[in-house]
Amino acid sequence: MSTFPLTFRLVDAPDQPVIGPDHPDLDGNKYGFEGGCFVKEADGYHAFMAEIADDPFNVRMRLAHWHSPDLRTWRRVGTLYETDSSIIPGDTRFSLWSPMVVFNDDEQRWNLFYVAYTPGEGVIHGQHTNGRIWRAISTIAGRAGVGGPYRDVGIVLQPDAESEPWEGQQATDSFYPWRVGAQWYSFYGGHNYVPPGPWPVGLAQAPALAGPWKRCPELNPSPLEPVFAENPLVTRVGAHFVAIYDNCAPGDTYIPEARHIGYSVSADGIHWPKGGNLAVQPPTGPAQWSEDIRTPLGLIAEDDGTFMMLYTGKLRGHKFWPVGLARLALA
Repeated sequence: MSTFPLTFRLVDAPDQPVIGPDHPDLDGNKYGFEGGCFVKEADGYHAFMAEIADDPFNVRMRLAHWHSPDLRTWRRVGTLYETDSSIIPGDTRFSLWSPMVVFNDDEQRWNLFYVAYTPGEGVIHGQHTNGRIWRAISTIAGRAGVGGPYRDVGIVLQPDAESEPWEGQQATDSFYPWRVGAQWYSFYGGHNYVPPGPWPVGLAQAPALAGPWKRCPELNPSPLEPVFAENPLVTRVGAHFVAIYDNCAPGDTYIPEARHIGYSVSADGIHWPKGGNLAVQPPTGPAQWSEDIRTPLGLIAEDDGTFMMLYTGKLRGHKFWPVGLARLALA
């Protein structure tokens, strides 16, 4: 039983993914989705997701914008960024992931953060290494500019002299800022391929979304998970902060988990206790279509007191990662 001051329960979930392998707007997306976020605006819901578009797997990538009036009927709006399948040593943008949008009240403009990797060489040829967090801004001011187009304005976090040993060869990966008072915070992650290590996350802090972003070594790595935590997103729920993220089944390495995502609740948005499990699919029935839940894409409070969550997961028996939907409530 969770000891968090806030706990959630699954209310219901559709029997099928809301964006599956037969969706007419996939536009050649061969393998589905992993990582990103969604927001609710006056015209409906906007999702920004990494599309594993084609071969080489996890290399031919697109960062895409989708829209829905009701979270169930989706259309693909367009591609924000994409890669061309090349694996060229030293290419700092060979694979792009984790598009996260945040509205910046200070500049009245949407900011987009995403990860660009360099391909590993030698025994880790083609692996995602030396991740750099790019910041882009919408060229259209105001909340109506959520769909962009977006213009790159610089890198906010990357491997450097301040990198910490736990970050490994992959860091930095994933970045979703939230505000605590006058400061901004974000989780970021890493992983060591050789020798194999866990997938921890840590905190970075900045006085503004543009930075300068500094790691928080006194808090890192975060105690969220001992083995695997990826792509945390943080939402304010009442007086508390709720982090949702991709976790795994108990063990010493990544083990697929078919029903749950990870979550943690913080009183101040800075100090985070070890996470727990939150079910996004029921234990049986057609709505339990995944064999491995992957990345949650956000937690949005609705007017009726429930919370809507989009997430990605591997479709049972298929090499495709659709987008699922869950309706949650406070327990």
